Amino acid sequence: MKPSVLIIEDEQMLCGLMVKKLERSGFAVQGVFDGEMGIRAIEKKKPDVILLDLLLPGIDGFEVLRHLKSDQRFKDIPVIIVSNLGEPSDVAKARNAGAAEYIIKANYSPDQIVKKVGEYV
Repeated sequence: MKPSVLIIEDEQMLCGLMVKKLERSGFAVQGVFDGEMGIRAIEKKKPDVILLDLLLPGIDGFEVLRHLKSDQRFKDIPVIIVSNLGEPSDVAKARNAGAAEYIIKANYSPDQIVKKVGEYV
């Protein structure tokens, strides 16, 4: 069975690109565009890894992360933050909330993100 990845990213073009890249690398991938859809997707089918943007409509990424890490069913899923927020305070906040990695979008190519996901499955 293929390792599964859930992408929670409101930039639909970037989400679509990441879905294609990860699928080509052998992952089963689902992409959703806001935090609420992300939480529902996780509860429906627990992924092996989550790529999570922080700036999302409705429920933001920080709240999604807090929700996951406070739920026994999901607290062990590695969450890789993929965001344009690069302030040390944002990185620290995400790390303290349980993020496994923090990637600043502008500093990583899609191929590097796929490689990072592979480190967690």
